[in-house]
Amino acid sequence: MEEQKKDVINLAEVFQHLKMKKKVFFIVLPIVFVLSGLYIFPQPRYYRCSVMLAPESTSESSVGGLSSLASQFGVDLGSGSHDAIYPLLYPDLVSSNGFVIGLLGIKVTTADNTVHTDYYTYMREYQKKNPVMAPFRTIRYSIESLFTKKDTTPTTKKTSEINPFRMSKRDADLLGTIKGKISCNVDKKTEVITIAVEDQDPLVCAVMADSVRCHLQSFITRYRTNKARIDVKHYEQLTLNAKKEYEACVKKYSAYCDANQDVTLQSFISQRDELENEMQLKFNTYSALRTQLEATKTKLQEKTPAFTTLQSATVPVLPAGPKRMLFILGMCFLTTFFTAMWLVRKNLFMKD
Repeated sequence: MEEQKKDVINLAEVFQHLKMKKKVFFIVLPIVFVLSGLYIFPQPRYYRCSVMLAPESTSESSVGGLSSLASQFGVDLGSGSHDAIYPLLYPDLVSSNGFVIGLLGIKVTTADNTVHTDYYTYMREYQKKNPVMAPFRTIRYSIESLFTKKDTTPTTKKTSEINPFRMSKRDADLLGTIKGKISCNVDKKTEVITIAVEDQDPLVCAVMADSVRCHLQSFITRYRTNKARIDVKHYEQLTLNAKKEYEACVKKYSAYCDANQDVTLQSFISQRDELENEMQLKFNTYSALRTQLEATKTKLQEKTPAFTTLQSATVPVLPAGPKRMLFILGMCFLTTFFTAMWLVRKNLFMKD
C-alpha cells in the first residue's frame, strides 16, 4: 500500500508548485511570443491551387463490375488495363525529373504584372525568403561547404540545357524545391486525380496548376497513342507511295492508248491489256492501303484517352499559409507544456 501511494501523483501538489513558479511563465512566454512573431511574420505568404481530373476508365466490361466492387475496398485489380503507367503511378510520374524539367519553360506572369519570365527563372531569381533566417542560412551553407566537395558540374542558364542524367547541385536543389510545391494524389476508389500547386504568387500558382494538368494529359496521351501514331505514319507513307505508283501507271497507260488508238495488232492490244492490268493492281493496292489507313486513324482515336476536368484552376484569393497566429499559439502552448514539465520534474520522476 505504501508503494502504491508513492506512485500516485498528487495533482494538487503539482498545481501548487506551478503556482509558486508562475513568474517563470511570465518571463518565458513573452520571450517565446516575441521570437515566434519575429520568425513567422516575415515568412512569405504562399497560395495553393487545386485541379481535379477524372481519367477515362480502361477496364473491360466483363470485369468492370468486379473491379468496381474491389475499388470500394481500396483494391485495384488492374485486370482490364494493359497500360504500364496506370493512374496510381501518376504521382510518381509527376515527381520525376523529366516531368518537372518539362515544366520549367512555361511562361508565367505575377499578379502585380511586374515579372514576365519562364518558370525556371522565376523560381531561381524571384522567390522571396525570410530575411530573419538569412544569417542561419549563411552559417549552414558555410558548414556544408566544409564537408562537401566542390560541384564541378556547370549550372545551366537555360531550361533546354538541363540534363536530368547529370545535374549540378544548384539545379538539383531547384528541382527538389519545385517537387515540394507540386503534389499529385489519386483516389484509389474513384481514380480521381487531384493536382495541387503551391506558390508565393496567386496567378503563378493557378497557371502552374493548369500547366501541370495539361502536361500530364499530354504525356499520358502520347504514351497511350504512341503505337497507333507510328502505325498511322507508316500507312500514310505506304499510301502516298502507292498513290504515286498508281498515278504513274495511269499516265503510262493513257499515253500508250493515245499513241495507239487506231492500231489493231494483237501485240499492241496485249500490251495495252497488260498495262491496264498493272494499273488495276496498283489501284487495288492503293485502295487497300487507304482502307487500312482509315482503320489505323480510327484506332488512334479510340486509343486517345479522355479526361474530364472536375475542378478547373482558379486564381486563389486568400493565402493558404503560413498560419501565423496558429503558429504563435502553438509555440506558446508547447512552451507552457515543456516549462511546466521541467518545473515539476522532481514531483513526477524523482520521488523517493
